[in-house]
Amino acid sequence: MEDLFTALGLVLVIEGALYALFPEGMQRMMAQALELPPALLRRAGLGAAVVGFVVVWLIRG
Repeated sequence: MEDLFTALGLVLVIEGALYALFPEGMQRMMAQALELPPALLRRAGLGAAVVGFVVVWLIRG
């Protein structure tokens, strides 16, 4: 359970740093994401989840 909270904390640190360092870039990225079809966003999210799972599996394996 401690690992889960550590991972969530790291996600917040990375996302927070991106918004703090590149606010205009993040706004542009969000505007572009709104123009994408939901199916493409779903596939990209699933792909990111699979890659993340593989990375964790390789590190923890």
